[in-house]
Amino acid sequence: MESKQKVLKIAAEVDKLSDVLLFVDTVLEEIGCPLKAQMQIDVALEELFVNIAHYAYQKGTGEAEIRLNATSDTVEITLIDSGIPYNPLEKPDPDVTLSAKDRAIGGLGIFMSKKLMDHISYEHTDGKNILTIKKHLK
Repeated sequence: MESKQKVLKIAAEVDKLSDVLLFVDTVLEEIGCPLKAQMQIDVALEELFVNIAHYAYQKGTGEAEIRLNATSDTVEITLIDSGIPYNPLEKPDPDVTLSAKDRAIGGLGIFMSKKLMDHISYEHTDGKNILTIKKHLK
C-alpha cells in the first residue's frame, strides 16, 4: 500500500485556507479518497486551521505546518504552529441539546472535528502546538 507524505508550510492566515484545502484535497483525490470522507476531512481541517490563524499568534502572524500522510486506508493530518500553547481537546464539549442562543459561544468547531474524525490528539512539544487528526477510509 503506497503512502503519500507531503508537507506544506504556510502563513497562518485565514486567507490561506483555500491553499491548505487544495494541498490536502489534491492528495486525497490521488489516493481515491471517498467524497464523503474528503468533505469530513475538509470541514475538520478548516475549523482547525482557522483556529490557528485567529488565535495562535497574538501579535502579527506566524507560520503553520501541515503534514499529510495518506494511504488508501487512512489519512493523517498534523497541524503544527509555534503560537500560544493551547489544547483544544481540554475544552468541554458544548451542550448541543441547548438552542444556539442558550449555548456558550465557542467550542463547536473542535466538537465537530472530534465527531467527524476517527482520532484526534494534541501535544505541546519544543514550543509547538501539534494537533493530529486521523480518518479511516475503509
